[in-house]
Amino acid sequence: MKTTKSALTLWTLITFLAFGAFAKTAEKAKPKANAPTEVSYLAGGCFWGMEELLRKLPGVTHIEVGYMGGKIPNANYNIVHTGTSNHAETVKVEFNPQQLSYENLLLYFFKIHDPTTLNRQGNDIGTQYRSAIFYTSDQQKETAHKVIARVDKSKAWGKPVTTVLEKAGEFWKAEEEHQDYLQKNPEGYTCHFVRKVDF
Repeated sequence: MKTTKSALTLWTLITFLAFGAFAKTAEKAKPKANAPTEVSYLAGGCFWGMEELLRKLPGVTHIEVGYMGGKIPNANYNIVHTGTSNHAETVKVEFNPQQLSYENLLLYFFKIHDPTTLNRQGNDIGTQYRSAIFYTSDQQKETAHKVIARVDKSKAWGKPVTTVLEKAGEFWKAEEEHQDYLQKNPEGYTCHFVRKVDF
């Protein structure tokens, strides 16, 4: 009887320790609910390609595409693609500033599209494809000014930067078929890729 009790006690202890180790592992794997988040709105041509590259950047926690910069409410693709609403195809990027600084996010932004082609990106032409940074705070505005000046000064693109800096307005989320488009259609159109440029 003593042997059985000892074995049972030992088994209980092992189980308790194993469960404790599992619980600690699971706790580490869970994202922190109070992790800091910042939001950035970036436009640089067709939002499909921008979204697909930005989502891979360490520190990005959520991403979606939509429209910003125009005056017409409830903007949608049928309105924006005409180029008459002044909206730009825009990517909303939520990120953890402890993992990814706003400055580094913008420096990456300037590597994945050509900021020197006015109202154009590849074969996409019109104000809806303009290069733009929509800032959400004075700090973002100041950082964006510095990054644009740094990129321009580097002459890495060979031509002046045409990226406009605008205060963020209403963001109209794009239709579901545009969200995660290149995830759904891996062979779909994109003119975005990471350039080998340094600033």
